[in-house]
Amino acid sequence: MSLPIISINATDREKIEISRDIGKSCERYGFFIIKDHNLKINTIENARNLSKEFFGLSLKNKMKYHQVGGAGQRGYTPFGIEKAVNASSPDQKEFWHHGRSNWKKEYINTVPKNESVSEVENFDQTLNDLFKDLDFLGKKILSYISLYLNLKPDWFDKKINQGNSILRLIHYPPTDKKNDGLRAGPHEDINLITLLLGTQQEGLEILDQNNNWIPIKTNPDIIVCNVGDMLQRLTNKKLVSTTHKVVNPSNESKNYSRYSMPFFIHLNPDFFIETINSCISKNNPNNFPKGIIADDFLKQRLKEIKLN
Repeated sequence: MSLPIISINATDREKIEISRDIGKSCERYGFFIIKDHNLKINTIENARNLSKEFFGLSLKNKMKYHQVGGAGQRGYTPFGIEKAVNASSPDQKEFWHHGRSNWKKEYINTVPKNESVSEVENFDQTLNDLFKDLDFLGKKILSYISLYLNLKPDWFDKKINQGNSILRLIHYPPTDKKNDGLRAGPHEDINLITLLLGTQQEGLEILDQNNNWIPIKTNPDIIVCNVGDMLQRLTNKKLVSTTHKVVNPSNESKNYSRYSMPFFIHLNPDFFIETINSCISKNNPNNFPKGIIADDFLKQRLKEIKLN
């Protein structure tokens, strides 16, 4: 199986076609691939290199940026913490979370604060730059999804402009034979949509409709996008949040670290998640008659994966 590869650079006439391609892929696979994304390659490469530099610090130095009781929402989270639902072992990864820096005053005292790393030069500014670029791209992709759902193109704009979105830097170490855990166990993403910056390293697999695990090949020129549980809930399961995992390599790459940079786009913390009317029909009655505030939904899910 190959995921659709979609260019999102378009004239107004082509936007409807792109929205249809994205929407159909979200219905069928819950995933699609973006090319021609116009992100700054230098910013991406700088972030990759700085990520490796940070994870190369001593554990003592990294733990200075671990927010105890912070549910892993900002700063550093060490190995052995996050665990997929129903998994027997924690994921084999450590990670860093960087969030929004331009909060409005009504949110600023209720959201986690970013950590500032002193040991890695330009770390904070580079992540700020990449966050802004990915935030803008996510808004563009959501405008196509809006069109597919027969909504105005800007329907999501004011619902995500203060979202608790997160840029995650992940380090998966060389495979340890003593640890039976996967690099990332089977899971669905909590958020609205996820943008995964492409890499040459293999390992990502998605569960298809026949319950078969399908490996997804990526490269540095593309972005893998997927639907999260918040969007699945909003669309009454019209757009599907697909189970995926990162497997341990069986070839020579098992001896090397794997680095990854997903961007999780979230709704504003106080947004009330309820099913979009156009996604309810006689054949697809409302699966979520009781709504929930976005921040409450996030906290529930973080608790399930041992981060809260």
